[in-house]
Amino acid sequence: MKIKKFLIHFLIAFAITFVVNAIVVYLWNLIRHGEGAFNWEITFFFAITFGIVLPLLDIWRSEEK
Repeated sequence: MKIKKFLIHFLIAFAITFVVNAIVVYLWNLIRHGEGAFNWEITFFFAITFGIVLPLLDIWRSEEK
C-alpha cells in the first residue's frame, strides 16, 4: 500500500514541478537571454528530485503519528 501511495504522490509532484519549472526556465531565458528556450536538464532534475523527496516526507510524517 505504501508503494502505491508513493507512486501516486510521485507522479503528482513530478507533474506539477515539471510544468512549473518549465515555465519558469522558459521565462527566465526569455527575459535574461532574450530567447525563449527550455533547459530540459534542469527541468527534469528538479522534477525528479521533488518527485522523490516530497512523497517520502509525506510518508515519513504520516508514520510518526
